[in-house]
Amino acid sequence: MDPLSDVLALVRPRSYVAGGLTAGGRWAVRFPAHAGIKCYVITQGACWLVLDAPVRLATGDCVMLPHGREFRLCSDLDATPVDLTTMYAGGSYSGIRACAPGDDFFLLGGHFVLDGNADLLRGVLPSVVHLPDAGETFGSAVERMLAELRDPQPGSVLIAQQCAYTMLVLALRLCRASGAAGWLHALADPAIARAIATMHDRLAESWTVEALAEIAAMSRTTFAERFRATMGTSPIEYLTQWRMLVAGDRLQHSNDSLAEIARLVGYESESAFGAAFKRAMGTSPGAYRRARR
Repeated sequence: MDPLSDVLALVRPRSYVAGGLTAGGRWAVRFPAHAGIKCYVITQGACWLVLDAPVRLATGDCVMLPHGREFRLCSDLDATPVDLTTMYAGGSYSGIRACAPGDDFFLLGGHFVLDGNADLLRGVLPSVVHLPDAGETFGSAVERMLAELRDPQPGSVLIAQQCAYTMLVLALRLCRASGAAGWLHALADPAIARAIATMHDRLAESWTVEALAEIAAMSRTTFAERFRATMGTSPIEYLTQWRMLVAGDRLQHSNDSLAEIARLVGYESESAFGAAFKRAMGTSPGAYRRARR
């Protein structure tokens, strides 16, 4: 897989809400604090997003909210908000709901619980990710999701959830151009992304900076400096961090022995793996497995 797919496989985003919100006239909705990450696309109209400073969202914009904080959407900053939970009282959170009569505004998206290491996403994203004028990127996913929500058929809930998940992945793709250091930003650099993908694909190999620089088609010094500038860490430090994350995922979600996991992530002995894991994770592999299960 590619690095973004690898990270999402460890984070395990699980869509349990896929739906839409429509409104007209003067309106406001308060969204309570949430676990996981929310991702929405504005398909019609405009609104304000209020979390820290107000952000104006227009048709075609995408917004992600990865840190679980309470926020508000509104047509007017002075409008009194309705609490989202009252709108969905006694019913499913999926589907299309009306905040106020009219169709001036329409939003589609999903809410994802992160069953894996949530910091892999939260650590590289700000509290609000605003991707303006991105409607064309989400076109087919939005159209399919809207069709399933408006005319439910057998399997519509699952299809809508998969469309929402596709929208999340597409939004993360667009985030690569952000200025923050980290693995997501590094994927916008083809040479660094190639080195990261190779580390992920051949995790058990004994990598050196020289070997990774050759894959990136750079000198050792240039590669090391560019990697640190984009990732915020050295190539070998990143490799060790990724190995421990993969190992932690295997400890939690598989019955592989410690020796098998050690070999998978590039350690010749169980004792060497155990020492490295404890340095990185603060606990032994066995204790980690017991606690996570």
